[in-house]
Amino acid sequence: MAATFLVLLVSVFLGCAAQDEVLSFPDDFLFGAASAAYQVEGAWDQDGKGENIWDRLVHTHPEMIADGQNGDVATDAYHKYTEDIKALLELGVTIYHWDLPQPLQDLGGWPNSVMVDFFEDYARILFKNFGDRVKWWITFNEPYETTTGYSASTGVDAPAIDLSGIGDYLAAHTILKAHATAYHVYDTEFRAEQNGKIGITLNNDWQEPKTDSNDDKLAAELAMQFHLGWFAHPIYIGDYPEIMKERIANNSRAEGRNSSRLPVFSDYWINYIKGTYDFYGMNHYSTNLVSLDPSASNVVNPPSLWHDQGVNKEFDSSWTGSAASWLKIVPWGIRKQLNWIKDQYGNPPLLITENGYADYGDLSDTNRIIYYASYLDQVLSAIHTDSCNVIGYTAWSLTDNYEWLQGYT
Repeated sequence: MAATFLVLLVSVFLGCAAQDEVLSFPDDFLFGAASAAYQVEGAWDQDGKGENIWDRLVHTHPEMIADGQNGDVATDAYHKYTEDIKALLELGVTIYHWDLPQPLQDLGGWPNSVMVDFFEDYARILFKNFGDRVKWWITFNEPYETTTGYSASTGVDAPAIDLSGIGDYLAAHTILKAHATAYHVYDTEFRAEQNGKIGITLNNDWQEPKTDSNDDKLAAELAMQFHLGWFAHPIYIGDYPEIMKERIANNSRAEGRNSSRLPVFSDYWINYIKGTYDFYGMNHYSTNLVSLDPSASNVVNPPSLWHDQGVNKEFDSSWTGSAASWLKIVPWGIRKQLNWIKDQYGNPPLLITENGYADYGDLSDTNRIIYYASYLDQVLSAIHTDSCNVIGYTAWSLTDNYEWLQGYT
């Protein structure tokens, strides 16, 4: 279980660089910090806890982790959680943050639709036992990253199974059904008494066209829809994005298949999933420059999300970097992404559930200060100038933690 800690602050001010006046966040704006599951908990085999997919990966293949370390202890949050909770004004909980029990993975994991039933039971247990105190629920954190564990083309994450171009789409299909099922359980069985809110958190870096060409604009749209729209479109509009359905169907036919590798929702599931949100959870860190990948149209390519998407991503060499190769300081990207979500999905209440900077471990972390100040400045502009319905901001992370394949490096 992952926890997002939300602390209510008032009278927080930042000056917007493009404006003379000082703008403030709304009085009811939520500020806080987050931590997550395997990255901090430790106690991997204590008190009856079973093995999860990351326990299995790091113990059997430590060579896949940059420093060979694991999360057996991490920050020992399991033994210290009571201290953390005492310091909170308001508590939010993520139901699933990439910590699938290994016995469920042995059944096939998220590509297996039976996971919907297991997730429903799990969510109901949490609502019943903790809903009197927890008023913010997130069903899944970054479901896109969960799918990468079934797609070797996007990295070798737990459970490290190569079902690229098929397993990742099946996993997402199941996750969306599981999310909607948990939402309806809360809505029909617990909301009236507990009066909480529930949503899903989606991660995405802003995808900026490399040039003003139509091809690069198309590439940016593809990158947004294949990453963010893949999960948001069924929840906020209904069904997968048309551009995604079309491209995967075309590639599937070119491969000699009788049907698309992208699963199809029935009308029942389209209607059941649509509208299953009280807020939009957004994780955002950086920005990419995007162009079309001409090699993606080659039918000899093995099936993969990357070939279906068909884009190249890169960075501007002038952007300030961080300890993470993928994280550059690009403040204007968060404002563009907030506006994209507003325009695509009707300006839902939006909670920034992760945003932060990976430093090099120095005590003098000036770049981190610059990162937070400049990104919050853009959030203020999105609220006051663009009328984006941003209701809160959660910094990542509450403590240093285990960073998946990067370990503690």
